[in-house]
Amino acid sequence: MLAGINRYLESAGRWSTFIELRSLESSFPLWLGKWDGDGILTRTHSQEMADAIALTGVPTVELRSTNYDQGFPFVGMDNALISEMAADHFLNRGYRRFAAYTLDTESFFRERVSKFVNHIEAAGASCELLPSQGEASPLDWEKHQAELIRWLNSLEKPIGIFATNDQLASRLLDACQRAKIAVPEEVAVVGCENEETLCTFTSPPLTSVEFDGEQVGYRAARTLDQLMAGETAEPSLLIPPRGVKVRGSSDEWVIEDPVVLRSVRMIREQAWQGLKVADICARLHVSRSTLERRMKSQIKRSPKEEILRVRFQEVNRLLRNTDFTVEAIAEMSGFSHAHYLQTSFRERYGVTPGAYRRQNQA
Repeated sequence: MLAGINRYLESAGRWSTFIELRSLESSFPLWLGKWDGDGILTRTHSQEMADAIALTGVPTVELRSTNYDQGFPFVGMDNALISEMAADHFLNRGYRRFAAYTLDTESFFRERVSKFVNHIEAAGASCELLPSQGEASPLDWEKHQAELIRWLNSLEKPIGIFATNDQLASRLLDACQRAKIAVPEEVAVVGCENEETLCTFTSPPLTSVEFDGEQVGYRAARTLDQLMAGETAEPSLLIPPRGVKVRGSSDEWVIEDPVVLRSVRMIREQAWQGLKVADICARLHVSRSTLERRMKSQIKRSPKEEILRVRFQEVNRLLRNTDFTVEAIAEMSGFSHAHYLQTSFRERYGVTPGAYRRQNQA
């Protein structure tokens, strides 16, 4: 948001700007009542804060919540589109069972989950909802995760679950890991906000609907400029999300075939240990032609293609996040020779492993 505000000011002229970095739960600052300012951009967390801002009589734009009815113009994300994108992501991958995980603490959480449910029902399906939980403090974290595990175990699978922010989605993925529920083969998870650090911290990395915070900031600054100039402004500006950033928590088609499900799980757990297609066939007691046909039907890839896809995912991760040599990475990711890895990598991505590392670590 700050980047968007800055982009507006670069084109419209600089302001004398005071930025106070504070937690959402903070009470309103005592200096606010005597402040000699011309406009306020706020992310309001309480009615007390909204009332204090209204008393200043200063033009104000709200960027967080419509909970507090002070008549401030609102600029924020379009929650209906966020939910529709998440629902379509699951529907387009063939899911027919759905659930949602949220907290009943914010109007935008309630809106996201209700719009998700509406979109799913319009597609002719139904959506399970986890009974409301409160915020998880360190003291009740284990209790909440145990409740999540019980809920996840009760759901018919495979299923796609929408979490109304990335923090809740990370709790879901932790509960799946504890319960040994395969993600995304049994439970696929999509969050929203696309907080990059959090999304790549989870295992597997989290798919998330990407917000356009920069556009929110830009439009909010422009709206405030209009108000400070004595002009009228739209009461509400809803910014569409940028799209769904697909990562490992939902990067698969729904898998109903039990043989394919076991094959994919085996590949994801053992691909970099030298796993071969013949090993999978022997363990599952199926012929190679049968496995090929069933996997292509379910996930649009052959067993060999899936093994290579998982191995290259690990190669990319090691190139981005470590300084290991290509020889070491080849051994760690299941390739028999570093030369074969280098040749295959260039054919697949159009660059050498070294060039990929330089581009992505930079």
